[in-house]
Parts: sequence; structure tokens; C-alpha cells
Amino acid sequence: MTRQTDTRFLIITHHAVTMARMDRLYGVTMAEQGVSQLVSVDLRQAEEIIEG
Repeated sequence: MTRQTDTRFLIITHHAVTMARMDRLYGVTMAEQGVSQLVSVDLRQAEEIIEG
């Protein structure tokens, strides 16, 4: 559907199978108390880095 309509979806989940089907993951981390940071991971690019 996203390729045919150029539509984007936002899915909020911790379900591993659902996350595995995504192109990009976003998350929020708090490395130090009171300081939140947005994290974005392009899964295709990460896969290329791992495969070398």
C-alpha cells in the first residue's frame, strides 16, 4: 500500500515481529536522568553494515 499511494504509517509497538517488518524504527532513550533523546534506525542500512 505504501508504494502505491505514497502513504506513511506510524505504528507504536514493542512486538518483535511487527518491528522486524518495518523500514525504520524510532525510539526515545534516556541516557541520563531527565535528558531524553530521539533515536532513529534505518533497518536496511543497518543490515548492510552488519553484512559488511
